[in-house]
Amino acid sequence: MTRLSVKGLGLSVGLVWAFCNLFAGWTAMFGWAGKYVELMSSIYIGYAPTWIGGIIGGVWAFFDGAIGGILIAWVYNKIVGSSSARREAM
Repeated sequence: MTRLSVKGLGLSVGLVWAFCNLFAGWTAMFGWAGKYVELMSSIYIGYAPTWIGGIIGGVWAFFDGAIGGILIAWVYNKIVGSSSARREAM
């Protein structure tokens, strides 16, 4: 089975999550996604419905998403590695 690139998935998930939160922070200035930004600001310090607040939220989200992507790829590779090792032993 194919293994995942740990760095690649971490970077990809980090960038996508950062863009989503940056976009949500900026659109919250105009009345959309306000509840979402309010909720996430309890996790991401400095995240607010402002231009700078959106950037701060995007930076936090990048690191959060990158760590999550790295963990997902690592766990997946461990599962795939153990299942292919079992298959070869049979």
